Amino acid sequence: MSNTDDSRAKRNVMVLVLAQAILGSQMPMMFVIGGLAGQSLASNICFATLPISLIVLGSMTSATPISALMQRYGRRAGFFVGTMGGAAGGAVGAYGLYVASFPIFLVGSFLTGIYMSAQGFYRFAAADTASDAFRPKAISYVMAGGLMSAIIGPQLVKWTADAYVIPFLGTYIAVIILNVVGSLLFLFINIPKPPIPAADAPKGRTRWELLKTPRIAVAVICAMVSYALMNLVMTSTPLAVVGCGFDKNIAADVVTGHVLAMFAPSFFTGHLIARFGVEKIMGLGIAILGLAGIVALSGVALPNFFIALILLGLGWNFGFIGATSMLAGAHAPHERGRMQGLNDLLVFGGVTMASLASGGLMNCSGGSPVEGWAAVNYAMIPFLALAGGSLIWLVTRPKDASPA
Repeated sequence: MSNTDDSRAKRNVMVLVLAQAILGSQMPMMFVIGGLAGQSLASNICFATLPISLIVLGSMTSATPISALMQRYGRRAGFFVGTMGGAAGGAVGAYGLYVASFPIFLVGSFLTGIYMSAQGFYRFAAADTASDAFRPKAISYVMAGGLMSAIIGPQLVKWTADAYVIPFLGTYIAVIILNVVGSLLFLFINIPKPPIPAADAPKGRTRWELLKTPRIAVAVICAMVSYALMNLVMTSTPLAVVGCGFDKNIAADVVTGHVLAMFAPSFFTGHLIARFGVEKIMGLGIAILGLAGIVALSGVALPNFFIALILLGLGWNFGFIGATSMLAGAHAPHERGRMQGLNDLLVFGGVTMASLASGGLMNCSGGSPVEGWAAVNYAMIPFLALAGGSLIWLVTRPKDASPA
């Protein structure tokens, strides 16, 4: 694709950046209050983070259908379905809080996952109309839109969490409004529908053949580990911060710092990938995630929480954007729907398991919040070894081996 085509790509990036900022703010909102609301509704505190797990489960199960929908009807259709799911999730979640029903609240969380799944495709949509040179920058710019969501989301929690007698009810009403207003942005997106393949068009590789491609396999593993470990620790953070004697506004500030660190580097992550290579940036991301765990394990003072969560966000950014860029260049356009849906199914499957484990590790693996927080961070070790090992294998494997 020539550089002259990037005028359309840049317009699409602008729309997707705004969507990431406005619609994306509901995700930090959910992560700030999901565990705290779950803790207030659940009969067993081991299940406090189950609402967040259901969000991720909803995202995992809807990833493949939304990808297929986009492949057939275009990105806009899939993004509208996402906002409908987000609004429905907010409404059902609000009702669950109103009647103090944990099961109903969980249903709302599951529906919210439909939005989270659609949001995951913003980064791929940014690459659809971009030239090869602009692609990593387009992906990173869209991810940078999360910088505003990092500010908007937690601030909305502060303004709305106690707006009604029922805690957090106002926050879920705000989520409904965000989805309705934010959906209008997609009227301005300009990404052509994928052409209907001719009968003699190449069918592309099967899902198993795609996963056996070394660069795809490593990209998927690193994306899974980066996202799952970020979610594992972030999900427990509000519980740990409040459990260690700080209030929920402090927890919101810690999450703000974390989400800022997730997205602020996106302004230059694409440039770093272009200059140093995607493998080095992914490796740096994995190393920073490990450093986050070390800081978290060194104490539970407020600076420890802030520094650990900032490092966690930075490591996620390099690891996940790097993996996305590697994946985007490792499959053909006619394999896009199959591969991207499979990737997000696997990634959010890992994130679901991480968020399920998070509450149990935090609340039920030790006698105090300090012990639970330590268990959460120790759990990162084997997965960091898996991601780091797979990346080293890819970099050191013979260049004349099977195609990557």
